[in-house]
Amino acid sequence: MEEVPHPDLVRHIAGSTGLPVPTAARVVADVVAYFGETTEQFVRRRHGELHRRGHRNAQIWTMLGAELAARPVVADRLTERQLRRIVYG
Repeated sequence: MEEVPHPDLVRHIAGSTGLPVPTAARVVADVVAYFGETTEQFVRRRHGELHRRGHRNAQIWTMLGAELAARPVVADRLTERQLRRIVYG
């Protein structure tokens, strides 16, 4: 049988939401994977999403800075230049 990562969290989610334990385990795994992105992966992914939605880079850099600051494990504050270098190299 496969070991469930974060069993205490899975039990908490299952108990507080009424979800079956296997479903709660999938939710926890999805959240951990989502927040497991590196800063660079996050910036590239979100830049692409925001750009496809029609946002201009001037808006995107501000939005990315705010989103990075609000993540559970806060990344170092990045300048607009650093964000551009992550996206464009």
